[in-house]
Amino acid sequence: MKEVSLLRLYVLRAMYLFIVLGLGTYLWPGILDPERHWELMEGQASCMLAAFSIMCLIGIRYPLQMLPVLLWEVTWKTLWLLIVPFPQWLAGHVEEPLKPAIFACSLVVLVYLAIPWGYVFAHYVKGRGGRWR
Repeated sequence: MKEVSLLRLYVLRAMYLFIVLGLGTYLWPGILDPERHWELMEGQASCMLAAFSIMCLIGIRYPLQMLPVLLWEVTWKTLWLLIVPFPQWLAGHVEEPLKPAIFACSLVVLVYLAIPWGYVFAHYVKGRGGRWR
């Protein structure tokens, strides 16, 4: 199995920390505001992102064990970018309200760079799965 270098582990930890600090600054003040009224989807998305930030906090200590959290992140953001704004861009017009979300989701490029893809391939593609019986 491919070993992950200490440098790569620190890069992963830095990515988890970047996410924790970003969501801590942007999201958590609203989560902790008892007067805030939440619409259904906004509330669900905010709670999901809050849970994600907690999982990333754990990732600072356990960077390889929490890789599935980052894989989830790259999957949903890539899907959203391909399904929502990309067709609009191809059509020659991107709706103005989407632009901040496009920028935020485009930062997923940093996550792609931080993930040790050799390790992911060795453990999640080539590695043995869990027992079924």
